[in-house]
Amino acid sequence: MRIIAGKYKRRRILPPKNLPVRPTTDRAREGLFNILNNLLDFSEVRALDLFAGTGAISFELVSRGCPNVTAVDRNRHCTEWISKAARNFGTGNIKVRQADMFRFVKQNPGKYDLVFADPPYHLENIPAISQQVFENNLLETDGWLVVEHPANIDFSGQPWFHSHRKYGRVNFSFFHFTPDE
Repeated sequence: MRIIAGKYKRRRILPPKNLPVRPTTDRAREGLFNILNNLLDFSEVRALDLFAGTGAISFELVSRGCPNVTAVDRNRHCTEWISKAARNFGTGNIKVRQADMFRFVKQNPGKYDLVFADPPYHLENIPAISQQVFENNLLETDGWLVVEHPANIDFSGQPWFHSHRKYGRVNFSFFHFTPDE
């Protein structure tokens, strides 16, 4: 995997082969960030990366100038890898938390401009992710939630659903939190 743009452009992310992850492809990440570039000023974004895995999304955010990223994953090996890679990159902009996503969002007092969630595709309650983010007030007004998911899940009926994009086998659903609308 490589970082697509920004300060760390073309830098490789080489996680251990034994991590239990399904990384977002470079092509899908490039498409995702092309969209996000038009929606956000990364220099002012506070971001939350749920199911962070290899940390590729977190590193892409930091590379593009995001000053504050929290990477959450329940797997200790993933969080150790992200912490080690962040030290190697020389960035203090990534806070790493080992936690179950559903517990984390209930206990987290913070608000974010961007929440990205890339759950394991076999997770039974993927549609509950967006519900939990909104019920626990994780997004700032005008904030964005992006959920990566398998093709058989349709978020279009959920509150604040904005759009859906597909890149090969990768699907992204975008939610725009505009409570006054």
